[in-house]
Amino acid sequence: MAPDSRGTAPGTRPGVRILVVGGGYVGMYTALRLQRKVKQRLRSGDAEIVVVTPDPYMTYQPFLPEAAAGSISPRHVVVPLRRVLNGCRIVIGEVRSVDHAARTATVTTLATAEDGTGSLEIAYDEIVIAPGSVSRTLPIPGLAEFGVGFKTVEEAIGLRNHVIEQMDIASATRDPALRDAALTFVFVGGGYAGVEALAELEDMARYTARYYHNIKPTDLKWILVEASGRILPEVGEAMGAYALGELRGRNIDVRLETRLATCEDRVAVLSDGSRFPTRTLVWTAGVRPAPLLAATGLPLTPRGRLRCTATLGVEGTPHAWAAGDAAAVPDLTASEPGRETAPNAQHAVRQAKVLADNVLSSLDGRPLEEYRHAYAGSVASLGLHKGVAHVYGRKLKGYPAWLMHRVYHLSRVPTFNRKARVLAEWTLSGLFKREIVSLGSLEHPRAEFELAAGGPAAPRVPRPGRPHGGEEPPENRPAGG
Repeated sequence: MAPDSRGTAPGTRPGVRILVVGGGYVGMYTALRLQRKVKQRLRSGDAEIVVVTPDPYMTYQPFLPEAAAGSISPRHVVVPLRRVLNGCRIVIGEVRSVDHAARTATVTTLATAEDGTGSLEIAYDEIVIAPGSVSRTLPIPGLAEFGVGFKTVEEAIGLRNHVIEQMDIASATRDPALRDAALTFVFVGGGYAGVEALAELEDMARYTARYYHNIKPTDLKWILVEASGRILPEVGEAMGAYALGELRGRNIDVRLETRLATCEDRVAVLSDGSRFPTRTLVWTAGVRPAPLLAATGLPLTPRGRLRCTATLGVEGTPHAWAAGDAAAVPDLTASEPGRETAPNAQHAVRQAKVLADNVLSSLDGRPLEEYRHAYAGSVASLGLHKGVAHVYGRKLKGYPAWLMHRVYHLSRVPTFNRKARVLAEWTLSGLFKREIVSLGSLEHPRAEFELAAGGPAAPRVPRPGRPHGGEEPPENRPAGG
């Protein structure tokens, strides 16, 4: 194991190192605030911020549905960490374990398997644990083989390509059963990810159908499966009911209090006995804490999240901090005791600010601030010009809610550069027609050259059940896609 020396011992003297695990909402915003607060100490070498993240970018997940629908370019959904955190040391890799007693973290990087030197051991003085979450899957037969998640930009763009390719297959085939399966799209999970992804893609596919001579919008079958009795619980019961009516008004088959029983052989079988041959199964039925948390040796809740205090420190563990999906943080604004803040972006971004300030206050011996934020509400898009919102007690639906959804997320996406680019794309998409191009062949950029060179070419058409061809590493496809 290769050592990574730390300057001096813990404390406020020169050489203090802050290790940030994860480059998502909490990781990026915490590192960004720390970078601004200790700019002089970073320049002089008195402090160092190390960010360990599997990807060199932060994904703004609320924009994934619009990226899948083609309203936003994929590169504008992500924020490059090296440019935003130019005062930090960025390590592209994964933390495999944490020995907090020794203040070290074991990290595997892209070079680990190539150079033969083994894992990297990074020592630290303070650690911020924010690895986010992964898809919560169930042992459903066929799910690992045919399902795909909706947490990454790769999944969103792959799903867009896949939907258009299924329409190409349906248009060309002479097999009625294959055509029906290609035009059947099943989404499991009625929360934000499932509803917004389905609504945006259905909107896009309905528009795309006008360019096929033998496919009508009514030929496409969209099915949303939700285990509970309602969808979008975050926007309240009334707005959730409106969203349900809106989706059903678009001939989307919403099955409440229904579960996916099996999806073997590309046939989705539901708990109510319904069977749907389908080549598209999108799994968005919740998330769970990242597996790393179990390898930290730090106190966890029964649900696997880190036990944290209101100051965002890990309970009973000095020099360890957490927020976001990884942390169980007391909700000081709740009327009933014992409640925790919801693991969503609204809390994560605000927690990151308090967390960064508290890390520095701890190092400097100043009092710590408690995190306190009353939930402001939620907004959700249901496709172009359609949405629902429940913000500060006010309920909006239709175009006003959709506009609020865009304005809110435009204000929250990091950096002025991203805001300007997203706004420009929205403006252009309002002036010109939608793009309906599938670029699934990007998965195999060497296919043409291999064919020309006489070698075995990679498949040009994705294997059934996958959003695009080729094998995906399990860590990138938690739902098995």
